[in-house]
Amino acid sequence: MSRDVPPWLAAARSKWSNTGERRPDFAIEPEPGQESVWDYPRPPIVVADRRRVRVGDSEPVLADTVTALRVLETASPPTFYLPPDDVDRERLVPAPGSSLCEWKGEARYWALADQPGVPIAWDYPAPFVEFAVLTGHLSFYPARIRCLVDDEVVRPQEGGFYGGWVTDEIVGPFKGDRGTQGW
Repeated sequence: MSRDVPPWLAAARSKWSNTGERRPDFAIEPEPGQESVWDYPRPPIVVADRRRVRVGDSEPVLADTVTALRVLETASPPTFYLPPDDVDRERLVPAPGSSLCEWKGEARYWALADQPGVPIAWDYPAPFVEFAVLTGHLSFYPARIRCLVDDEVVRPQEGGFYGGWVTDEIVGPFKGDRGTQGW
């Protein structure tokens, strides 16, 4: 079940200056076949992605899909969300903690059953209305578990907290890099 955005959060959202309408001067110019994260909108959007996305270090992989959803937000590498039917949920256990995304809502964390203290994934059990399509979908931290888009190994977004998926098609600079705390 999704929920509405509280007024205090709607007010905070309105203060963003980078909204994807104009690429800042410091942004890297994308080459043909690339996307600039500075062209992504804020508020973010969700788009379907039909490439093969796999998660896991061994066979069988933890997740494998061709029906991922990508969240695109100004200044951040895309985050891929995988449908619940394409994730081996029996290998996951709830991990401690939660966080609040100003756009999607409250996230809960998941860990591998054999490493319960190390969150590798998150989901939004009751996202804000605008992101209800993400209900039940999981995203994974490429810094903590191997993630692939088609056959390209995903690189993690810097900053420790963020879960963006960096691939060769994406140019930044990205939120989370040094000196980006104000983004």
